[in-house]
Amino acid sequence: MNTYVCRYCRQPSDPSQPTCPLCGAPVDLRDTISDSGWTEQPPIRDMAKLQFGQSHAQIAGTTVPVAEFNLAQGEMVYFSHHVLLWADPATRLQNMSMRGGWKRMMAGLPLIMVEAHGPGHIALSDNHAGEVIGLPLQHGQSIWVKEHRFLAATGNVRYDWSDNNVWYTTGDQNEQEWHYPMGQFGDVFSATDRPGLLLLHAKGNTFIRDLKPGETLLVQPSSLVYHDMSVRIHLHLEYPRNQGFAFWRNNWDYRNILVRLTGPGRVAVQSIFERPEAMEAITNHSYATRHRW
Repeated sequence: MNTYVCRYCRQPSDPSQPTCPLCGAPVDLRDTISDSGWTEQPPIRDMAKLQFGQSHAQIAGTTVPVAEFNLAQGEMVYFSHHVLLWADPATRLQNMSMRGGWKRMMAGLPLIMVEAHGPGHIALSDNHAGEVIGLPLQHGQSIWVKEHRFLAATGNVRYDWSDNNVWYTTGDQNEQEWHYPMGQFGDVFSATDRPGLLLLHAKGNTFIRDLKPGETLLVQPSSLVYHDMSVRIHLHLEYPRNQGFAFWRNNWDYRNILVRLTGPGRVAVQSIFERPEAMEAITNHSYATRHRW
């Protein structure tokens, strides 16, 4: 059988199918890259199927897509409890054990993960307009995912989370406030004994880019979706001049807070984001680069 390497999930697949059976990306699209080096992640076509083991997931809808799972005997997926849309009575649901419940609650991460065991059918939806992204993981492969992007993963994909170590503080010692522009923690997913499937949900449109070794890129922290574990991240502060506006206390009160990504590795961003609050003076921060205009 002739094979090709999918330009989105980077896995070999069957070119005779209309969509990649591993990530759902259409196989008949031309490889288009913008002048700045970004490739748009094409939305998974309505009713496209993603195969994992003896089970499959069908992505239904386009504006607010739903992932419908047909689980085979002995196979399972896990997900955050709030994305469950429906499940048939044959599907066995149970809580997934989690570590660090207090830290997760303080950081705003989901406290309850649910396992769905086959045989049976379930459907999951993030309840936001956007795209479902299929990320097949090979044995031993890991991926970093920004918090609140996770939709579901197969049972052999290990879930963990780690401190992002990107932060800054405002205020004095009596009223000091901590800020985490990327969120305090990030999700880390790893394929263990065999290949697995990870499904994410991104708001708006998704764009991916491959960074060369040593190549850097500045992005809005909340726009991140995922990146390879080889990509390094730290805080970056942009200080434009105030152009004569007298209500700023000095030229550096107005700033733009970004993160700097350093390759090698793959990076994905979404087109919908929220800028970090940056009106108060920053009193301390994690390692950061700066640029004053």
